[in-house]
Order: sequence, then C-alpha cells, then structure tokens
Amino acid sequence: MTPSCQLYLISPLDVGGAFPDRLREALGAGPVAALQFRVKGTDQHEAARLAEPLQAICAAHEVAFIVNDDMALAKRLGADGVHLGQGDGDPREARALLGPSVQIGVTCHDSRHLAMEAGEAGADYVAFGAFFPTTTKEVRHRPDLDILIWWSSLFEIPCVAIGGITPENGRPLVEAGADFLAVCGGVWNHPEGPAAAVRAFGEILSQPAA
Repeated sequence: MTPSCQLYLISPLDVGGAFPDRLREALGAGPVAALQFRVKGTDQHEAARLAEPLQAICAAHEVAFIVNDDMALAKRLGADGVHLGQGDGDPREARALLGPSVQIGVTCHDSRHLAMEAGEAGADYVAFGAFFPTTTKEVRHRPDLDILIWWSSLFEIPCVAIGGITPENGRPLVEAGADFLAVCGGVWNHPEGPAAAVRAFGEILSQPAA
C-alpha cells in the first residue's frame, strides 16, 4: 500500500564523485518516489554525463528521474519528468515536447493563483514552498500550511511541499495534505548519512493521519 505522502529527493548541486554511491545508499533504505536532478551552470553535454549513472540507479530502484528546469535535457535523457520553475517554460510546451506520459511539475511558491494556472495548463503536480528556512536556494516565498489544506481539499492534482524539510519538522506538512515531501539537505546533509535520513522520513510518512 502506497502511503498518503511520499518522499521526493532533490539532488545536491554536486552530483559527481561519490554521489552515485550515496544515492544508491539512500534509495536502498526505504521507499522514495522520485529524484529531481538539479545541477546549475553546466552545459547539457556535461549534465547528461552526470545524469547517466544516477538515472540508471533510479531505474533499478523504480524511482522516477525528474530533470529540474531543462525540457531539452529531459528529452535528451528520456527522463520520467521535468520540473519547471516559473521562468522555465509552460507545461503545455513541455507536454508537446516530452509526450503524454512524462510527469510535469511546476513551482508555485505560495500562490494559489499560480497553482490553479499550472493545473489548468496540464501540470501533473504543483510544488509549494519554502515552508522552512533552507540553504539550498534563496527563499522569497513562505507559504502557510493552509495552502496545502486548501489545495488537497479542492484538487485531485498532487501537491509537493518543499523547503528546509527534515524528519523533525515534516509531519505537519503530511497532516496538512502534502502528497510528497521534497527534500535536499534533510537527506544529503543528515549527520548519520542519507540512509538514516530516508529511514527517519519513512517513519513520519507511514504514520496514519491524525
């Protein structure tokens, strides 16, 4: 049985070196729905080279491989999906390029309006955040839990909570209706390693809703 909320990993910016082994460790520790491949400042050829081993590890663990920001790279890799920021193009454009079966996610910050627009444009999920302080990216938007309650009560399209989420603070997001917790530092920077982090997240995701 799939839990009501699932773990969605976001890669650190440095995915070379030992990262493939760390990813394998994380995915072997418990259920993970997806990995978002997020690199910045590399050309497409280098990004594709870095993505190849990670995509293979995800496939072996039946974890969706989602490319951040770049529709062309997602097409080149045959990725399972693409995640679009507000400046990265329209979901309709991504659908036309990538086909009907690819997962398309859209960053909606703290905006109900942007989320409804994304849903109308064919997004497969919408992402709200940052819910907590994070060092992964600059935070300009801080939604309340109410946005998750509102979205999950009105719409069928899944919602993702993102931003500074840890095993210690994530449970209220689950209870508010998040379908996925998107996590970067909470897993890769965990003091006991990524496997321990995935197991800890598994505990809060498997608890029945209050």
